[in-house]
Amino acid sequence: MPPPPSARPRPSAIVKCATKGAAHLPQTESKKYFPREHGATAMVLTPIVCVWALAWLHGRAFRWPELALPVAAFSALAAKDPAVLVLRARFLWRRPHPDLPAATRWAAAWGLLFLACTAAVLAVWPLAAVAAMSLALGAYAALAVFVNVRNLQRSVLFQLASGAALTSSALATSLTATGSIPVWCWTFWLLSVAQAFAGILVVHARLDARLALRSTAPPDLAFRRAALVTVALLACAALAAALLRHGWVAAALACAAVGYAWDLRAQTRAEALQLPLKTVGLRSLALSVAYSLLLILGLR
Repeated sequence: MPPPPSARPRPSAIVKCATKGAAHLPQTESKKYFPREHGATAMVLTPIVCVWALAWLHGRAFRWPELALPVAAFSALAAKDPAVLVLRARFLWRRPHPDLPAATRWAAAWGLLFLACTAAVLAVWPLAAVAAMSLALGAYAALAVFVNVRNLQRSVLFQLASGAALTSSALATSLTATGSIPVWCWTFWLLSVAQAFAGILVVHARLDARLALRSTAPPDLAFRRAALVTVALLACAALAAALLRHGWVAAALACAAVGYAWDLRAQTRAEALQLPLKTVGLRSLALSVAYSLLLILGLR
């Protein structure tokens, strides 16, 4: 016997229940994997553009594989998140995960794009450079996978290793553009590493300070202490460059030292820590761009 009209669910109620239930289903098909760490992406791509400019200023001719390098770098960064999820599901969780099919597809797609672009880049590199860079980046890739799978990303040493590895795109760009790594490129890379160290540590010091605002536990000062050391080293390097009459390089180092020192001082005030992270990131990006432009002027 059918239920009386008053007991029958109305069509609108059925739609609401269906919508509510659908909201709890895993949305695996719409999951997209692109680089989420915009600071790391900028840290990779900025040296590429700067070395392009410096190579042009030094009279180097353009070679088409240079266009494949930023695509390879971007695809490597994009493949990290889905690859980590696949590895965690395989070796740690050992059970099905709703995002695993999408992550597998995205990791495979980004990986294939990375391999294709890397092959185009390596084709114009000297054999010794291919061996050395492959060994160094392979070791870092293995370390990064292990650290991410085990959730050890907050290690200070790993953060510093990441800064050196990400900015090494400058060396790769020089090899692709010129077939060698001249002195000006080594100098640019080392100075980029110094700025990257300070920037990474200052950002993590800010994150720890923000966490301390919402906790009664003593703040973790490891990143802050390390950031203060790197800022002091930047200031000393600026003084040394000035004494050696490398004015633009000295200006770049001083700009970075002052900018990061100001940020660390601001982190002692609660109101400064309330700034949106997007605003903080844009300020850090502006400082990094200014630093790179000054280096170009100094190394041209």
